[in-house]
Amino acid sequence: MRMRTMELSVGAFILAGFLALVILIVNVSGLSLASGAEGYKVYARFENIGGLTVRSKVTISGVTIGKVTAITLDSEAIKALVEMEIAPQYDFLTRDSSVSILTAGLLGEQYIGISIGADEENMVDGDEFDDTQSAIVLEELIGKFLFNKVSE
Repeated sequence: MRMRTMELSVGAFILAGFLALVILIVNVSGLSLASGAEGYKVYARFENIGGLTVRSKVTISGVTIGKVTAITLDSEAIKALVEMEIAPQYDFLTRDSSVSILTAGLLGEQYIGISIGADEENMVDGDEFDDTQSAIVLEELIGKFLFNKVSE
């Protein structure tokens, strides 16, 4: 009887550890177990996306409203085309909104920040933002600073 209780306890402990590992993997990878409704897709073109990656978050005022779903190169304009999926409840993005690539902290991950405009017409699936600001690349900033110091 005592041996059976010990075996059940060890089995429950291993099962709980495996479940915790699965939850950790799902959270770290950015996947979701929920099959919630897909949002609508919007696009933006940038001169330089820096370290922006697929699955980077899209925010308004620090609140995550979506994610980057694809990054491709527009061979005609020679710009990065970023596809974003916005959650359906955030359908109030206006056509004159501004889109910037921001950095979390000094050397943190890059994400997209949207500043809502004043236009009354909202974005719909497939629309593209006109007002974009590329990523600030720290190496370029340091190079400009050093070049200005040397030339003085």
